Amino acid sequence: MRRANAIISALIIVCFIIHMIWGGFILLGILSGGSPVLSCVTIAMEILLLIHIIIGIKLTADSVRASRRAGVFYLKENRLFLIRRISGFALLVFVMIHIIIFEGSDTAGGYRLNVFGVPQLISQILMVLSLIVHLVANITPLRIGLGIKDGKNLRTDIMLALTALLFLAGIAFVIYFIRWQVV
Repeated sequence: MRRANAIISALIIVCFIIHMIWGGFILLGILSGGSPVLSCVTIAMEILLLIHIIIGIKLTADSVRASRRAGVFYLKENRLFLIRRISGFALLVFVMIHIIIFEGSDTAGGYRLNVFGVPQLISQILMVLSLIVHLVANITPLRIGLGIKDGKNLRTDIMLALTALLFLAGIAFVIYFIRWQVV
């Protein structure tokens, strides 16, 4: 099940990168929104996220059950376990907020987004930060689950690339916020 979860996680990352780059160009005003291709990528990512969440809940329940049987949880030693679960839950909340913010509506013959003010900007910056924490905490299990034996350099390269992309996503959110304030 961990291998399946690793493959699903890799597919989520691919969909996420496409969604993030395409969505960033939309936020910057370079591309127009409402693309059917972006919608398909987003729906695929949402389905994969749902499967990832279900597998994550099952693996978490198995781990908690095993620690109960042993009678000890080793809170200090399982700090990374807790960081993974807490960042995943935070990410789930912020992704739901992201969906609500960018859902928009088809009214008056055109696609209209919801207002993007300070609370929305803060929620999206927190989503980016939660994603960074979740990726950093889970990159090693992902590498192991995918069967990549010695990947310290690969892990560093992946984290550098994803962090740079997430930094750019944060900038796109800020520019989008500024555009909302000016218009």
